[in-house]
Amino acid sequence: MTNIEFLKTLNNQVDDGGSESELSSYYGEEALSKFKLIVEAILFASEKPLTIEQIFNLLEHDLAVSRAQIRSILDELILEYKSRGIELVEVGSAFRFQTRSEYSDWVQLLWEEKPQKYSRALLETLALIAYRQPITRGDIEEIRGVAVSSNIIKTLQERNWVRIVGHREVPGRPAIYATTKQFLAHFNLKTLEDLPTLAEIRDIDLISKEVNAQLALGDEFELSSEPLDAESISDLDV
Repeated sequence: MTNIEFLKTLNNQVDDGGSESELSSYYGEEALSKFKLIVEAILFASEKPLTIEQIFNLLEHDLAVSRAQIRSILDELILEYKSRGIELVEVGSAFRFQTRSEYSDWVQLLWEEKPQKYSRALLETLALIAYRQPITRGDIEEIRGVAVSSNIIKTLQERNWVRIVGHREVPGRPAIYATTKQFLAHFNLKTLEDLPTLAEIRDIDLISKEVNAQLALGDEFELSSEPLDAESISDLDV
């Protein structure tokens, strides 16, 4: 039976019986196996990460499957792809397929143009927002000891890595910045709690190269491998 036939059968059960079909009653494990292939195909074709709720909403009218079953199938797929060149990862409570960072040198051969580089100033600003959020531009300038270029903030917002979450109630009402779900997705983080502690940051050059590899796979650009100032790192609070 093909996937299309499988879906048609389930649709017929819903239409004829007037109630939702149940996977458990449709040849048991065969139904779950088919559903697993459907979830895999949807995630592979999606242009953005999908949450369990989004997958559930996509399929609830055709397949009577619970959120717990979806979670179980996602866990199985994660394990199955651990030994492959691509992986299924959870980022910011959503799931997506991506190529493994260790193969980035070969994957980058697909793109002829050299990816854009970002300055150390931008990386320091992003790090401060990530570790000290919510934070204002003035706070960042006080820590770094230099003015923050408007272009840096603009670039971070255009990348959808940071956003304005409010305004501080002081004269001038400066904007308050925080990271976004897109930031979590780019850096393969489930939550902000997955950020490395400062005690874990020993070789900034190595970490920067790993970040370059991850970002180049998804967006055809790379971050500068120039290390952050040790003084700037020591000023960060976790």
